Amino acid sequence: MIVDFRKQQREHPPFHIDGTVVEKVESCKFLCVHITDKLKWSTHTDSVVKKAQQRLFNPRSLKKFGLSPKTLTNFYRCTIESILSGCITAWYGNCIAHNRKALQRVVKSAQRITGGKLPALQDAYTTRCNRKAKRIIKDNNHPSHCLFTPLPSRRRGQYRCIKAGTERLKNSFYLKAIRLLNSHH
Repeated sequence: MIVDFRKQQREHPPFHIDGTVVEKVESCKFLCVHITDKLKWSTHTDSVVKKAQQRLFNPRSLKKFGLSPKTLTNFYRCTIESILSGCITAWYGNCIAHNRKALQRVVKSAQRITGGKLPALQDAYTTRCNRKAKRIIKDNNHPSHCLFTPLPSRRRGQYRCIKAGTERLKNSFYLKAIRLLNSHH
């Protein structure tokens, strides 16, 4: 797969490894995340929604057996929310509204089944971005540590945010995390 966003599209020469031509593909699955050559997340969200909807069968069945809402909520958090929020910091920021609605529909369906209030996926994304950013800031050896540079001392707790030329960069994890950290101070 080749990710190329140059203004002038080019034909890329074949790529060889040990004399064998490597096949070019438009999308691939890496660490349970579907990545496309255009860095669009529709393929991934469609896959996640489909898998999560299949898993909704289990809490529906358990509800018929009379399990408590608390138990059903715990079951949802372990089996369905973990699917919906897998690697969420990598893809949710650049997810289009249509896909976010589809993901939230799964959460609403689960909410009706469990009978309790469930956190929105946007909240899970915000929480995980915050947590991951704080971990990166604390770890001086993290490869991304240098992207979180503090502003001068008069703005304690604020971080420098680079200017984003594209919406993709603006909605990326790093810039989103910096904006979240700066908004909490």
